[in-house]
Amino acid sequence: QVQLVESGGGLVQAGGSLRLSCTASGRAIGNYVMGWFRQAPGKERDFVATINWNGASWEYGDPVKGRFTTSRDNAQNVVYLQMNDLKPEDTAVYYCAAGSRWRARLTRDYDYWGQGTQVIVSS
Repeated sequence: QVQLVESGGGLVQAGGSLRLSCTASGRAIGNYVMGWFRQAPGKERDFVATINWNGASWEYGDPVKGRFTTSRDNAQNVVYLQMNDLKPEDTAVYYCAAGSRWRARLTRDYDYWGQGTQVIVSS
């Protein structure tokens, strides 16, 4: 079993940047595909990005393509989400997740979840 803890959220103005971190413990994240999701108030949890086991491949949801980048450092057991050119519609709680299925974009495809970190983008 793996435990995940997100950090790096906060309040930022539109056009700004944030970098989220997801630190794992319990098992090495090299065993997992890692995903990022977000959930705005009153909405479903939506796919943001996913990165494969060794960090050589990744995919992004359409709303964040060209602005967000995910990466991982398996030696440090950390996954990152670099968010640039943030927009008010990016405001949400951001979650990282671990699973075993590459290219998975559904929450049910991930087995372990962090508690989330809040991102607020002001206009």
